[in-house]
Amino acid sequence: MARSLPEPSGRPAPGCGPRVRFGVFLLAARYPGQDDAAALARTVEAAVAAERAGFDDVWLAEHHFMSYGVVPSAVTLAGNLLGLTSRVHVGTAVSVLSTQHPVALAEQAALLALVSGGRFRLGVGRGGPWRDLEVFGTGLARYEEGFAEALDLLLAWLRSERVGWEGAHFRFREVPVVPRASEPPPVAVACTSRATESLASARGLPMLLGMHVGDAEKAAAVARHGDAGAPHVSTHLAQVADTRAEAVDTLLREMPRWLGPGLEGYVPVDDRPRPRQDAFAYTRHLCDLHPVGSPDDCVEALVTTVERTGIRHLILMAEGAGSREATLANIARLGAEVLPKARAALSA
Repeated sequence: MARSLPEPSGRPAPGCGPRVRFGVFLLAARYPGQDDAAALARTVEAAVAAERAGFDDVWLAEHHFMSYGVVPSAVTLAGNLLGLTSRVHVGTAVSVLSTQHPVALAEQAALLALVSGGRFRLGVGRGGPWRDLEVFGTGLARYEEGFAEALDLLLAWLRSERVGWEGAHFRFREVPVVPRASEPPPVAVACTSRATESLASARGLPMLLGMHVGDAEKAAAVARHGDAGAPHVSTHLAQVADTRAEAVDTLLREMPRWLGPGLEGYVPVDDRPRPRQDAFAYTRHLCDLHPVGSPDDCVEALVTTVERTGIRHLILMAEGAGSREATLANIARLGAEVLPKARAALSA
């Protein structure tokens, strides 16, 4: 039988709410006219700029075979960024469990936690029914039926000294856990369905909630999870300009140029029909949900999200304007003109 999971540790005591954390979320999308090297260089530069701007953490997306994001291993790039920074935490948003072995991922997570002095955070997700499953040989069964077991094995590895396993998808004799982090990295689960919300709740894990839903949906997910004090993470599009109209116009002009071709990379593994998504309409939807506008507009949106959802960890996708220069300027303005006011309002 699978080894039972130790109880998670290090949770804040009731009534001792943590301070609000603000991070940057980096897709590492390839903009029109860029090559992969330029996209990755911009992502690294943006992460270093986020530390300089006063953000608390940097989160990295993981994708395969698409221009929407050119990072195939978020943990690998996280290791690079942990070596280039000294203060910010670096997390994966997310490492996809359906296409890799959970023990391999847990070993890498423990390694990064140890060499970074505890600055690594692990976000994991089910992923989608994409052709990744065919290329890596894990198949639809790992996506449709195997996520819970993969998550349990990953958690057991991070929390134990020795692990043996007997399950539907994984089976091996007991082996020692090496390297072992005495304080495992924090783990969050990307949740886009009620079933995954229930799984995160049952494992005592916080949720990582995406940009596609607004405050009301996120508040409902927190209520269903049942632990309002859990360190959930909320993802947002963020764009600062002198006025809201200017910020929205910039995103509507630039974001569909790279988002549209990127979304075409989501190819189902079994050729199941997949409706095409209108990149312009989706960008408009995101502008309506998130901190897009003047510094005061952005502050108000962030404070409102915290008050409505109870989530006290917000990560901001700052790459929407579609160029290296615009991304770095946006991060700098968020750090100088938005985060201080938001932190002051939320600590009052």
